[in-house]
Amino acid sequence: MAAFSVADVKTLREKTGAGMMDAKKALTEAGGDIEAAVDALRAKGLATAQKKSSRTAAEGLVGVAVEGTKGVAVEVNSETDFVAKNEQFQDFVRNTTGAALGMAGDDVEALKAAAYPGGGSVADKLTDNVATIGENQQVRRMKTVAVTNGIVVPYVHNAAAPNLGKIGVLVALESDAGADVLEPLGKQLAMHIAAAFPMALSADQLDADIIERERAIAREKAAESGKPENVQEKMVEGAVNKFAKENALLSQVFVMDNKTPIADVVAKAGKDAGTAIVLKDYVRFQLGEGIEKEESDFAAEVAAAVKG
Repeated sequence: MAAFSVADVKTLREKTGAGMMDAKKALTEAGGDIEAAVDALRAKGLATAQKKSSRTAAEGLVGVAVEGTKGVAVEVNSETDFVAKNEQFQDFVRNTTGAALGMAGDDVEALKAAAYPGGGSVADKLTDNVATIGENQQVRRMKTVAVTNGIVVPYVHNAAAPNLGKIGVLVALESDAGADVLEPLGKQLAMHIAAAFPMALSADQLDADIIERERAIAREKAAESGKPENVQEKMVEGAVNKFAKENALLSQVFVMDNKTPIADVVAKAGKDAGTAIVLKDYVRFQLGEGIEKEESDFAAEVAAAVKG
């Protein structure tokens, strides 16, 4: 009996661009483990590319807020996109993001315990929302960035309302340059971040487990080449370095011109302004990334309901 479903095959094909039979074979060999199947297909060169944009597996909104030299992003999930368009839900996300802005750290449990405008806590209001809207909701995560001297620039891609949407970005720029220089630079960098999905600010900040996973895939590819061992090792290191370069923000190629590394974009802006500009930190929250959503067969549900 297969250890995977038709939905698993569909998910694997969406992640890799692989053909139906290749996807089924990879899942069979991986015992139904989708991520292991992705790695196997990539090692065999059967995956066109691992998609960077996460499958948006939960609904809700990402809120961003900035005050002075500090900014925060908060993700609040709901079960349906319909609720995300609800004014009551949007007010909750907006007010919760505002509450997060007044906190130190990124502790979601502390945020839930924080005071909510009008009385009670964020958790109290969340419970009330679930009862009145009739749908489960959850404050999922938050992240704060700040600079000592400079600016934090917010950006929401395809905003559903001011500072609310499905992708929220914050860019923290440390500099003596004025807002007239930093704001447009921050906006361009934020748009790049929304599109390019960097995994870390710099290569040395990339997750070690992710790097090792890429190294294992590269090693398997190199072994299949049949080339001498010393050449294989160079192939592996080259592949890992390429991955790091493409996924660290500072070394990514700027989407606006498709040729300049982000580090050089920032350096040039500082040179033009006559003072150093440092891209200190960033946040990119995409709604639902990392959450697996259970997909149901609507026709089967209806048939089951009719039968019984």
